[in-house]
Amino acid sequence: MAQASFNGVLFDLDGTLADTAPDLVYSLNLSLIDHGHDAVRFADIRHSASHGSLAMVKTALPEADDTHQSDVQQAMLQHYHHQIGKHGQLFDGMEDVLQHLHRLNIPVGIVTNKQARFTRPLVKALGLQGQISSIVSGDSTAYPKPHRAPMLLAAQQLNVDPTDILYLGDAERDIIAAHNSRMTSVAALWGYLSEMDDPYAWDAHYQLEQPQDIIDLF
Repeated sequence: MAQASFNGVLFDLDGTLADTAPDLVYSLNLSLIDHGHDAVRFADIRHSASHGSLAMVKTALPEADDTHQSDVQQAMLQHYHHQIGKHGQLFDGMEDVLQHLHRLNIPVGIVTNKQARFTRPLVKALGLQGQISSIVSGDSTAYPKPHRAPMLLAAQQLNVDPTDILYLGDAERDIIAAHNSRMTSVAALWGYLSEMDDPYAWDAHYQLEQPQDIIDLF
């Protein structure tokens, strides 16, 4: 793989930097049981973890009305507040990637659609406080991804021109957000992809199979 020149790296959080699905699915199942439903199998719901709590609820309860889905979602978020970081962890090989970038003095940030009240405790639970130079959450700007606003805020916080930044994500909106902000995009194939996803059709600059492949770009 040919090396490129990047002065900053930004990661999506859920399904790209960290494997947070265990905490999310556990919280979803607690909320489903609270509302009289059966728990769902992890394998059946994991792929929706990158798309937010409501998407997970809709996947679990496709026939429920909007009001009931919203009630289950709010219960899920309450449970998740107490589950953050209990079972989730960095993807295998990601710590090596972060150490490699640190040795190269390349600043690293996170751009996620997760709300800040969940993002910052998760970053702390993952032990990343000293390694992350920018944290932009879904409510940090007026618009979440795929809008360019959170991406440009992160670039500003890194003090790096967007055109010199590599952005990695496991959802199509991540690639769109990178394009909207003139960043180089990577489709993270180790993430929460469903059978319906076709990351090779997202027009990402790179498609990487595992976190260690990031090192080859530097």
